[in-house]
Amino acid sequence: MNVRLYNARILTMEKDKPVFSGEVWVKNEKIVCVLEEKQLEKGWEKDFPEIRWDLELDCKENLLMPGFKNAHTHSAMTFLRSYADDVPLQQWLNEKVFPMEAKLTGEDIYHLTRLAILEYLTSGITAIFEMYLTPDTIARACIDMGMRCVLTSGMNNFSSSIEQQEEEYNKWNGAHPLISYQLGFHAEYTTSKELLYKLAQLSHKYHAPVYTHLAETRREVEECLERYGRTPAVFLENMGLFAYGGGGFHCVHMTEDDMDVFRRHRLCVITNPASNMKLASGIAPVAEFLRKKIPVAIGTDGPASNNCLDMFREMFLVTGLSKLKEEDAASIDARQVLHMATVQGAKAMRLPKSDVLAKGKNADIIMLDLHQPNMQPIHNIPKNIVYSGSKSNVRMTMIGGQILYYNGEFNVGDSPERIYGICSQIVRRLTDSAGV
Repeated sequence: MNVRLYNARILTMEKDKPVFSGEVWVKNEKIVCVLEEKQLEKGWEKDFPEIRWDLELDCKENLLMPGFKNAHTHSAMTFLRSYADDVPLQQWLNEKVFPMEAKLTGEDIYHLTRLAILEYLTSGITAIFEMYLTPDTIARACIDMGMRCVLTSGMNNFSSSIEQQEEEYNKWNGAHPLISYQLGFHAEYTTSKELLYKLAQLSHKYHAPVYTHLAETRREVEECLERYGRTPAVFLENMGLFAYGGGGFHCVHMTEDDMDVFRRHRLCVITNPASNMKLASGIAPVAEFLRKKIPVAIGTDGPASNNCLDMFREMFLVTGLSKLKEEDAASIDARQVLHMATVQGAKAMRLPKSDVLAKGKNADIIMLDLHQPNMQPIHNIPKNIVYSGSKSNVRMTMIGGQILYYNGEFNVGDSPERIYGICSQIVRRLTDSAGV
């Protein structure tokens, strides 16, 4: 599909490039031109390809920018939204989450993931870094709905295996343009040393990065120190798991030694402020990461611990909580946060073609409505997005050149009401069997 997006303000997220007026041209799944208004004014036609448009969309001076990258989530946990709340993390996992998850089927996870995808689209999220129980059915849900997805294993002592993870790694890297796969495991405290050693061997075999939940709670760190005499990051480095990079989800309770590990191996922190706040896990030292040149991306975490898959809220909390923790209103600038939610998210997820709006990049584009009261007056668009933007400003979400959400309507091959109905049936079955 060939789409011309014209009469737009454009924020490419390229370094030091300001917002400008112009057009974005999309041919099939790629961006073929990003044109400034001044180029359009001087005989530009001879320098650009002639394209027969399937759709020419007047953006009415609204903003086009790269979509947000949700760099950590467990989508199918939509079934636990507002069911497992207001308890500490370990109790939340052991008494609420794990017993219910044990009853899920792969087909359940397929449908519950589709529900989450609807919410991602309304939030301008064009790619997700997904860790959950049945990668194959998650991939199928994303392909069916048009969502870009990077899968990572949540392998632990109770689910998955090294053999399964290697099979999934080889199956989903190259199988479909929307899907890729990175090695991972749930967490140090749920995964035996033997399994971690085998995963390190797998990482070395493929020269592949590894991702995991890391230093999410103080208890996690203290128990790792009791077991191994080292913090989780240092222990995992010594196991050889970070030789080819990767990253940690949460990274709330990090020591200087942990941060040195991240710097040495160019690991990425994926911060999840709403989840960490709701579960009282703490506030990640994001400003300190940035001072130490440790890259930071942003994730929502799952809809059972957040409970909202909303990147606008996450962006505001990243900067707001950092200011509070540092007692410095200038600790993190809004433009840095926007970079985390777009460019750095793409880097963390190994999606180099989805980071900015430029020729040859994936057409993963969102349009934000600047004509709503919360975006006026327009003093500074990046700051407006981070400090006053909301999901209500998302006018369009395009992934791989396909407009999946526009003006409140979905184009995902199924009706939202049907998806809601199926998911409600799944939830009723699971809660009835639990005696809830």
